[in-house]
Amino acid sequence: MNKLSFLIFLILLSKPSFSQTGVKGRLIDQSENNPLEYASVAIHQSKDSTLVAGVVSDQDGTFTINNLKPGNYYLQAQFLGYDTKVIPEITLLKNQIQDLGNIFLSPDQQLLAEVEVSGRKFTTMNQVDRQVYNSDNFLTSQGGTASDVLRNLPSVSINAQGEISVRGTTGFVVMINGKPTQSSPETLLSQLPANAVEKIELVTSPSAKYDPEGKAGIINIITKKGLTDGTFVQVNTKIGAPSIEPYDNKDKPQRYGADFTINHKKGKWDLSLGGSFQRNDINGRREGNVYTISGDTTTYFPSDGERSTDAKTYAGRFTLGFTPNESNDFSIGFYAGKKTADRTADILYYDNHAEVNGERLYTLQYYNENLRIRRGDFVLGSLDYKHTFQNKSQISGSFLYEYTMLGGPTINRNLGYPDTSIIYQDEYNTNDNPLHGTRLQIDYKAAPKDFGTLEFGYQYRYLNHTGDFVYERKNNETGEFELVPEFSSTVDLNRILHSAYGQLSGTKGKWSYAAGARVEIMDRTLDLTDKAGTVDTTYLYDFVKLYPSASLQYSINEELQLKTSYSKRVERTTTFKMNPFPEREHSETLEQGDPTLLPEFIDLVEVGIVKNFGSNSLTATSYFRNVQNLVNRVNTVYNDSILNRIYTNVGTGKSIGLEVGLELNPTNWWQIFAGANVYHYSIQGEFDNQPIDSESWIYSINANTSFNFGRNWEAQLAVNYLSPTNTAQGEDSRFLSPNLNIKKTFLDGRLSATMQWQNIDMGLLSSNEQRISTWREGEFYTTTNYVYEVDVIQFNISYTFNKLKNNSKFIKSEFGEKEF
Repeated sequence: MNKLSFLIFLILLSKPSFSQTGVKGRLIDQSENNPLEYASVAIHQSKDSTLVAGVVSDQDGTFTINNLKPGNYYLQAQFLGYDTKVIPEITLLKNQIQDLGNIFLSPDQQLLAEVEVSGRKFTTMNQVDRQVYNSDNFLTSQGGTASDVLRNLPSVSINAQGEISVRGTTGFVVMINGKPTQSSPETLLSQLPANAVEKIELVTSPSAKYDPEGKAGIINIITKKGLTDGTFVQVNTKIGAPSIEPYDNKDKPQRYGADFTINHKKGKWDLSLGGSFQRNDINGRREGNVYTISGDTTTYFPSDGERSTDAKTYAGRFTLGFTPNESNDFSIGFYAGKKTADRTADILYYDNHAEVNGERLYTLQYYNENLRIRRGDFVLGSLDYKHTFQNKSQISGSFLYEYTMLGGPTINRNLGYPDTSIIYQDEYNTNDNPLHGTRLQIDYKAAPKDFGTLEFGYQYRYLNHTGDFVYERKNNETGEFELVPEFSSTVDLNRILHSAYGQLSGTKGKWSYAAGARVEIMDRTLDLTDKAGTVDTTYLYDFVKLYPSASLQYSINEELQLKTSYSKRVERTTTFKMNPFPEREHSETLEQGDPTLLPEFIDLVEVGIVKNFGSNSLTATSYFRNVQNLVNRVNTVYNDSILNRIYTNVGTGKSIGLEVGLELNPTNWWQIFAGANVYHYSIQGEFDNQPIDSESWIYSINANTSFNFGRNWEAQLAVNYLSPTNTAQGEDSRFLSPNLNIKKTFLDGRLSATMQWQNIDMGLLSSNEQRISTWREGEFYTTTNYVYEVDVIQFNISYTFNKLKNNSKFIKSEFGEKEF
């Protein structure tokens, strides 16, 4: 079926039907006037209370139950934490869809009393296919970014390098207000102010309607929204106190920033504007030791020195929505951002030497100046349209285009020490990476039937990413920089994706279910040329792949649910990881990719339980994840003092674990929210004709406790801990980050002032540091301890000019940020 005939098929399916008999309506939270998604709606016969049919509400709270016989009924609407609502005496006539309008559900009085006293909502809400977390409850993230919100979730860990992982894997997709992106989570989330985040949805086993990318699933960021007309304006500022520990870095870190959001909603129009600037420098040190073995000679190069980052981010956002009537919804959005991350690694190699049988051949010390500048400039535009037919079927279309410029130089100089005027080696490598990305998507959602709701969709994605990599070394005799051809290249990547899906979802009594499949056709072309013109190679890779998914939930009662799911997913490779020409990271390392790198294919099975008791809740999910073509970064020996880091497929990775989340409210002024994840992780395969067999038990803990002292004073203490983690060639050590927040609100909540104490250490805890070690028997051993700034004090001030909620829905980078 070609794209035109497929579109015609969708339009024919969407033709309204006027011969239905049923009811429709919309469920609303009476306390906050917000729609209730995934609430249960059941229709019963009046004469004997027989259950006839049931559905769950959509994202906007709407529901429709069709194919009913004429007669007398009553409707029952239920949602966890709310009183059950019964609409009696519904009389249906033939070929009539009776509109019940807005149905308001009131929060359970016992739970409402807790909320009124403590001023705090529930942290977690469990839905059929996801867990939803209320970001306002994480005080330690306020004034920060969406990344700071994420570190509180049970499944999430963030290490010393700022890498975010879900259940031990870094492969996941970020969505903003349900809009799929293909961006680096770290860079995307670091641009979104935490103040703009209302909820975070964690979908670890997504259905077929979502793009299958991301081996750990999807994280959907929901920005704050409002339903009523008015103007929302919020301004936030941040400033950091001077560092307590300087770490002997050349420059003092600077931490300050501001962001604003304006949302104006009037009738059919909805306008959002936003802008932000953030300077967030990180001081620190790097302590390392490496040795390589060549024949009977062992070369050691221990090191110590600065490892700091100066990071700046500018961003502007604009969204315009137009809803002329209930059937049509248009929106257009633009986003532009500019960011730089300057990483300084000035390292003293204080005892570089070689030994044979314990006797030194030579001893040398030298000073390595290394500055890596990474920039990323983004311009994006999107256009979205949705049409709702009279029978509640929907068709929607979305178009996104992105232009991105990535790049930046690395300066690497090996100097004498203590006389740094002596230049042993002076190298400069840079690159420019323009990227063009396009995504077109069409979705159709049929009107609900007795057996459930059918959904179909098609997506087209195109990526063109070119790169001009130049590596130069200074000739110490002539003083001129000369090209190093074997390290210089031109790269041209083109990737085309066509995918289509079909899915059925519904509710029958106490059962909720979803099943579907997505078919994907991918064509990838990678052209590589070196600067000497001796290498000109084209690498082709394509596949047709089926991604099935299924989920099932059974509600034993309102407080206890059981659920299980399966999904198949893919983790695609980035251009950087496929470029085989080495890049000089610093004195002891070259880094390169593999042009034949295969995507990772993932199978995930989950079984879970959700238990609510009063104002408390417990969730537990066991899972098994199998990753084929697992990609890891591994090391080989380039020469006696340089290691070559290579991204390659190393084999199969398997994880089997248990994730637990607990929310307790012992009193009306004290709340505890804790999550733990423990799993067994194994890697089996081979690299460079040698076997890889690594396994270990790993666990992480994210916990916080909050106190409401009255008179608008709050405090929250949070602890994030990650145990040692095995890799294909070694181990990453444990990582600890304790944080304390104290908040005071004024002017009826419009003004808030927050003091943050981040990475609490006081010389006792070894917080915010992590040692990374790799080894290969008889070839090399490397260990590096990254020690980053502790006891950081920051102050945040936020002012909201009215009490309306923000309705901003900003788009984010889909393609470029994944390469940043």
